[in-house]
Order: sequence, then C-alpha cells, then structure tokens
Amino acid sequence: MSTPYPTAPAAPIAAPATTERSTPTRAPAKPAKPRIPLMAQPRVQRVVYPLLVGLVLIALWQGLVTALELPPYLVPSPLLMLKTLFTDWAALGGSLWVTVKITVLAFGVATVAGVLISFLFVQSKRIETALFPYAVLLQVTPIVAVAPLIIIWVKDPTASMVICAALVALFPIISNTTLGLRSVEPDLQSYFQLNRATRMQTLLRLRIPSALPYFFGGLRISSGLALIGAVVAEFVAGTGGQGAGLAYQILQAGFQLNIPRMFAALLLISLTGVALFALMAWGTRLALGSWHASENSHD
Repeated sequence: MSTPYPTAPAAPIAAPATTERSTPTRAPAKPAKPRIPLMAQPRVQRVVYPLLVGLVLIALWQGLVTALELPPYLVPSPLLMLKTLFTDWAALGGSLWVTVKITVLAFGVATVAGVLISFLFVQSKRIETALFPYAVLLQVTPIVAVAPLIIIWVKDPTASMVICAALVALFPIISNTTLGLRSVEPDLQSYFQLNRATRMQTLLRLRIPSALPYFFGGLRISSGLALIGAVVAEFVAGTGGQGAGLAYQILQAGFQLNIPRMFAALLLISLTGVALFALMAWGTRLALGSWHASENSHD
C-alpha cells in the first residue's frame, strides 16, 4: 500500500486590498475681514471732516456778508475773494512764487544748521550748557527788531530775507533734534558701550534713529515758522517790482483799499502753510510709518 506524498497546506487566500482614496483635508477658511465703511476710514476722515467744517464756515461768512450788506472795502465775500484771486493771478502768482522760494530756502538753511548744531550739542554736555542759551536768545528776540539790521548788513535782498526767515525757523529744529538725540534708552546705550562702539557708531546707529520722531516733529513746526519769517522779512524789506512777495501785495492792497486782493493774498499764504505742513506730515509717515508707534496707531 503506497503512502501519498505529503502535500503543503494551501495558502490562505488573501482578502482583496481595498484602496481607499485619501480625501484632501481643506484648511479652515479664514474669516473675511469686516469691510470698513468709507466714512469710517481714518484717511478719509482726515480729509472730509476739515473740508466740511471749512464749507460751513465759508457758507456762514457768505451769508453774513450778504445779509448785513457789508461793503467790499470792509469785508469781502468769499465769492468776491475767489474772483479777485483769478483776475489778479498774474500778479499774485508771481508773488506767491517769490514767497515760496524764500520759505523753502530758509527752511533748508534752518534744517541743515539746526541738525549740525544739535550734533555739536550732543557730543558734550558742557558744550550744550554753554551754547544752548544763545539758541534760546535767537528764539525770544523779535525778528521784526533784527530784520532791519540784517537787511542793511546783507546787500542782496533775497539773501537777507532768507537769513531772517531761517532765524525764525531754527530753534524748533535745534530743541527737538537735541532732545531726540538725548532720548536714548539706557539699556541700548549700555549695550553699545559694552561692545566698545565709537562715538560715530553710536551717533549713526543709535542716536539718530531714536531722534527721528523728534526731528520730524521739529520740521513740522519749523516749516510754518519759515513761512511766517519770510512774510515778516518781506514786510520789513518792502521790496517791490518783480521780486515782490505776497507781503508786498498785502501792503499795496491796504494802501489802495483793495481789500478783496488783500484777502486773496492772505488765502494764498494760508494755503501755502497748510501745504507745507501736509508735506512734512507725508514725509513723517514715509520715514516712520513702517516702524514707529506714533505713525502706526489708528486710534
């Protein structure tokens, strides 16, 4: 009797593999930012609100002049002032250019001189103590009293008026920049001393960045003071002809009782001051908007 060969046990049948598709997991959608209404945006408010107040004041001014029947040689209406501005633009536009030129030159001179003086003050407390009272003396001395002497000493009328206006605009830059260069965090100053930084390295990398907000604040004040100094210098100099500024136009209009033209010149001076301040504010946001808290606050 033959024995059968041993057979290997049958392998178990594997169950068919089920291929499951992995469904991609979607990231949770970010909640959409609430859309701020147009009138609730700070940039729009900074433009619209002053314009609304100005329109209300102009309407009130026009209404009072019309209701009280005030003559133009006392108080002109806003419409008459704007009409005079357009009709006399040939003379007023040239005078505006002269005043703006003197203001810009004086502002540049005051900025350069003020920054250099502040750098000198910050090098030594003794130097600041000895010279800062003279900077205060320039500020408290009326420019009307000093301008005739400067005009006599300096033969060029434009240069003399630039010097007068620069003296008026100098002190805010000196005081603000010096304060900013002194306002350094003690820990950062100790860190620079620990690393044996030189005075120049400390000035360029620590003091100047810390002083920038103060410096731009001084520029905003100084820009308006430069315009005031230019107008006062023009009043004192009394230059006429092609080199006449807006101050001379105001004097001539007062002598001729051309009050609408006087108001038109005053309007140009005011608009120039607003434009200078807005330009300095734009420069401040451009320089400090990406890192300083004073320009990043939205309150």
